[in-house]
Amino acid sequence: MRRYRSSLRPLVGAVILAVLVWRLGSGPFVDAVLGIDARSLAAAALLAALTTVCGAWRWVLVARGLGVELSLRSAVAECYRSQFLNVTLPGGVIGDVRRGVRHGRDVGDLGRGLRSVVWERSAGQFVLGGLTLGALLLLPSPLHPVPAGAEPSGTAGASAASAVVALGTLVAALAALLLVSRRAKRSTDGSLPGRVVRAALADVRAGLLGRHTWPGVVAASAVVVAGHVVTFVVAARSAGVTAPLLGLAPLALVVLVAMGLPLNVAGWGPREGAAAWAFGAAGLGASAGVGTAVVYGVMVLVASLPGAALLVVARRAAPARDHPLNAPALVMEGGARG
Repeated sequence: MRRYRSSLRPLVGAVILAVLVWRLGSGPFVDAVLGIDARSLAAAALLAALTTVCGAWRWVLVARGLGVELSLRSAVAECYRSQFLNVTLPGGVIGDVRRGVRHGRDVGDLGRGLRSVVWERSAGQFVLGGLTLGALLLLPSPLHPVPAGAEPSGTAGASAASAVVALGTLVAALAALLLVSRRAKRSTDGSLPGRVVRAALADVRAGLLGRHTWPGVVAASAVVVAGHVVTFVVAARSAGVTAPLLGLAPLALVVLVAMGLPLNVAGWGPREGAAAWAFGAAGLGASAGVGTAVVYGVMVLVASLPGAALLVVARRAAPARDHPLNAPALVMEGGARG
């Protein structure tokens, strides 16, 4: 059943792509690829270098918070390898599982190695979700245009009210998390669920919320998100989309959230589907969204090519029997959790 679920997830991405080709034709895909130029690819590579270093730094902070050593140099190399595998293999997270396994084996603690990657990725997704929510509520996004005849101040008031509601929800969620943490800390329940909850909360406190950890994690995550958004804008310009930056930023964030779903085929599927929906809802056209997502995908693939070279180096340096990719079942199932 586990293998069945793992093989079924990429099928969702394939279905999304098939539906898009059926509804829009192959034109948006072909035109987008033909419109890519060397300058856009170079810009994407430079932005990817920035986001990779920041993501690696975030991983170093979380790993050290969990009590396992990790150098920034090793983290950057592993993150490049991870990115290449994520954009070339089904699921979009196999590379992250691989780096977690390698790190765990290097430090002699497979569990902590994997958990450091899980919490690092979770922190990034949490910051991405918060920035996406804030952008959708506060920026003049084309996803919620001012209705005809409505006063702009009314829309601003509605956005402010929505922001207050969102902030209240976030505060309530954090309060609930704190309450659960305190109860779990006081609990003497020795059951497996109780131990798992206490272990997870201990990881969060040490690996994410430590006094010397969380500021760097938040800052690194914000830079990573900003880099991906700028890359998406570059892709949109390459695809011929002329919407203003403040209009494209919320759309980019929505697509980035969809990209985090492990339901893709080598990175393809949910990204194109979310872009088609977001651009269509914003009045920019579903074809423009698909074209932008395709250009973004090609840019990310080209920017991840250093990871391919690093994979070759790592393969030659380590015995074949110790290579994590020789355990596909572990990788696929672990990727679903990561």
